[in-house]
This record gives sequence, C-alpha cells and structure tokens, in this order.
Amino acid sequence: MKMFRFRISNTVVGALNILSLLLGLAAVATSAYIHIRGGSDCQKVLQYPLLIGGIFVVIVSGLGIAGSLFGINTALYSYLLVTFLVVVGLAFFTVFAVFVTNRGVGKQISGKGYGEYKVADFSHWLQRYVVNEENWDEFKSCLMDAHVCQNLAFNGGRNNDSLIFKHLSTTQAGCCKPPVYCGFTMKNATFWEVPKSGLASNNSDCATWNNRQDKLCYDCNACKGGVLANIRNQWRHLTVFNAFVLVLVTVIYAMGCYAIRNNRMDSRIEHP
Repeated sequence: MKMFRFRISNTVVGALNILSLLLGLAAVATSAYIHIRGGSDCQKVLQYPLLIGGIFVVIVSGLGIAGSLFGINTALYSYLLVTFLVVVGLAFFTVFAVFVTNRGVGKQISGKGYGEYKVADFSHWLQRYVVNEENWDEFKSCLMDAHVCQNLAFNGGRNNDSLIFKHLSTTQAGCCKPPVYCGFTMKNATFWEVPKSGLASNNSDCATWNNRQDKLCYDCNACKGGVLANIRNQWRHLTVFNAFVLVLVTVIYAMGCYAIRNNRMDSRIEHP
C-alpha cells in the first residue's frame, strides 16, 4: 500500500489545480447554460470559447491533481509540459499586446472631457482583425446588448453637452453621438439635427449618423475607433495582469518540478 507523505510543493500544486478545476467546470456549465437557454448574439459568441477553454482547464487540472496528490509521475510530466507551453504562450501574448497597443492617439475635444478616435489611429493588426467587416456585426450586437448608449438620456432638453458628455467612455464618444466635426445641433443626448447651414464636414460618418436607437453611429468609423480605443485600454490593463499570471504560473511550474522529485523520492523509499 502506498504511503502518503505530506509535501508542501505537492499540496500547493494540488490545491491550486482543485481551484482551477472548479473554474473550468464553471466555464463548461456557463457554456451549457447559454446553449440550453439561448441568448443574444453577443452571448453566443462566448459559448464555444467557454466550452473549449473550460474542458482544457478541467483536463490540465486533472493531470495536476493526479500527479501532485496521487504521485502519478506520468500525469505530472504531462501537466508540466502543458504548463511550460502556457508560460511560453503568456510571455508571447504579453509582448504581442504591448506591440499592438503602442499606437493610438485620439483627438481631444477641447472642454468636452473626451476624445474622438479613428480606426487609422491604431495598429494595422487591430484594424485588420478586430473591427473588420466580417465581425463588426457581432461587435454592434454586443454594444446594443450592453446598452452603452441608453444611459445618456437627457433631462430637460437643454442644448448643452457639457453635462451629458463630460465623462464619456471611448465607445460612447464614438458610437452614441455624431462626431463633433460634423457640426450637428444637439436636441437631446441621442437626438441631433443637421443645422440649416448644412453639415460642417463631408466625412462619411456625418452621413452615417441616424437618430434611431438601433442605428445611431454604430456603423461609423468613429464608433470602430472608440471600440478599438477601449480594447487598447483593456489590453494594457490585461498586460499587467498577464505579467502577474506569468510569474504565478512560472512558480507553479517550479513547484511541479519539485513535486516530481518528491514523487521519485517516495518511490525509492517504498521500493528500495
């Protein structure tokens, strides 16, 4: 009968993998819930990534638990191989995220408290693969599901945007109102009129604006620029988080190596 010996590295690796196992099961359950109950187009986009990611985490966590807590070195070797690949992948993604987010200068609107962005302000990779024509409909669906423009309702109808738009997000600045350079006259937060003198610019975004709540400026270049600015900001925060996770996974990898050594020592003691 195999004797259980308390090893700190094995216990820590096992405990962390039990936690990740629960997270993986939660992801699979969420994917199943979306499939059974249905949902918006935005939610359905997450269905398969959650399922695949959850199954991957469950399998890898199972290997880690079997190897660290039950002394199965074959499982632990497999776990360490996958962990090493994850470390390499995280390092690559961190460098890549810094590279693709190092550009993006929006035009600050004097006195308004927000900036307006254009797609050309961002890296070619973000332009080509994030807001291309193929997936923009999904982005619009997510924006509508999130009601990003509904909280701009205006009381009293005063023609003064300093109170309404002072703290707009980059997405709201691009999608929920016409660009400032178009010269529209504001009637309320989401209703604008062309001035009698006509539009101040012949930019395509000016003609794209529509006061309908399901249209607004969702098809504007400015909206895509605002979404890209938001993604850029999130990726910059994600880069910091990624660096922390990279250190954590590297520590787990090192503990896994110690766990293998512990398993070998236990095996020698039981089978001298």
